[in-house]
Amino acid sequence: MIREKKYYLDTFGVREEDLLMLAAEGLACGGDFTDLFFESTVYSSLQLRDGEVSSGSRSIDYGVGIRVLKGEKTGYSYSESTDLKTMEDAARAAAKIADGKGGRVEVTRQSADRLLRDARDRAASYVIAENNGDRKVRKFFPGTPNPAADRYPMIQDWRETDTATLAGVLMSLKDKISARDASIVKILAMVSCQVSDILMYNSFGELKYETRPLGNITATVIFSRGGKTENKTVSRSFRCGAEMLTGALLDELAVKATSGIDERFEATRPKGGKMPVVMGAGASGILLHEAMGHAFEADFNRKGQSIFSGKIGQKVCDSRISIVDDATVKGNRGALNFDDEGVPGQRTYMVENGILTSYLHDRISAKWYGVSPTGNGRRESFRYNPIPRMRATYMESGDSSREEIISSVKKGIYVDEFTNGQVLIGEGDFTFYVKSGFLIENGRLTSPVKDINIIGNGPRALADIVAVGADATIDNGTWTCGKGQSAPVSCGIPTVLVRELTVGGD
Repeated sequence: MIREKKYYLDTFGVREEDLLMLAAEGLACGGDFTDLFFESTVYSSLQLRDGEVSSGSRSIDYGVGIRVLKGEKTGYSYSESTDLKTMEDAARAAAKIADGKGGRVEVTRQSADRLLRDARDRAASYVIAENNGDRKVRKFFPGTPNPAADRYPMIQDWRETDTATLAGVLMSLKDKISARDASIVKILAMVSCQVSDILMYNSFGELKYETRPLGNITATVIFSRGGKTENKTVSRSFRCGAEMLTGALLDELAVKATSGIDERFEATRPKGGKMPVVMGAGASGILLHEAMGHAFEADFNRKGQSIFSGKIGQKVCDSRISIVDDATVKGNRGALNFDDEGVPGQRTYMVENGILTSYLHDRISAKWYGVSPTGNGRRESFRYNPIPRMRATYMESGDSSREEIISSVKKGIYVDEFTNGQVLIGEGDFTFYVKSGFLIENGRLTSPVKDINIIGNGPRALADIVAVGADATIDNGTWTCGKGQSAPVSCGIPTVLVRELTVGGD
């Protein structure tokens, strides 16, 4: 949602003149670049337990983060107040941290204009030096936010949605789920949301502002049969308002929460070993995100910590495979109009037709590599520095059907739900716990399986994908990525066949 500029200036009690002077304060110790990130976020949640809506919460987080870059150094300071004097102190603190020497120019309106002009001129000369043929390195992103291009309009503001309405949604979801299976013994459900008013300004003179909604609905269902228990959790998350809570969405969640439970109770732990693995479309994309996506983030590669360091332009997998990190899917949990550095959200090919074509860049890594930022500079809140992070990461469709892929496997397993996993970015090694799946025997899904681990190496698994389905699906669950700070993301994948992975079983 994008409102008028005045709304955001008023929310934080600042004038454009104040933003200019604060940016100049950030440059007063010789900094190359400074940016301001203002945030006001309202968090709300409501929970259903034991058949009743029994608890809820509401909180507000408010403040500004100020970052100063000087060479390879970063200074960062934040304030939970937007009082001008307090923000000036924060800007000076960030400038001194980045400088490390203590020298400072006194900031007046005249010196502020000069400091900002000099900073922009230095950045512009860098752009000119890096132009190469028809490749243009973009550093500046001027322009006014465009409501017509908004990727997450909010029809019904979460902040104005009454508790009784949300409680009714949870009760309806409980009833819909309960009606589908007599073995259900407990249902836990929650609606949560956050709405963030964001204002950004930097020493290039770029001013960006927007309102970011994020709604989540989750249900955990516990079943009991013959002394055994099973559970299943389902969720949906979108960047939109409370209009997402439709009857159709609740029906979809109820079906998903109860489907496959018969197989869960029948499932056994199979014999382990190395074998072909078919990963189902959609939620299996979490393996793509964790085992491969992080290794494409530019900070890991810049520091030589990723297995993909130095491999731009090289073939890393089958030519039928293309992997995208995308901020442009309207209403998606990972969507962004622009990132937390004011860079427009965009669709970035990391792998195109099997070739590694791009890392995921913030402004720092983009400058280091001499490329344009890809809009992946993200932060958990105003208290954090932006760093390269994924958005919606998925593999594009291939040319095989799901049935063709399964029928090509003589003996292996099919998996479609992952839970906890561990990944070593440098080596690319991963372990994921499989919540549900099936044996594949002679090209057919046979016995259900559970309680197994999938063990492998991300780059090797990518190179070992030998079939890609035509059914690419983005999973709209409540995926959250942790990298020292949390960020909402989404993931997806078509049905794919990995030639060989280690399956941990009996």
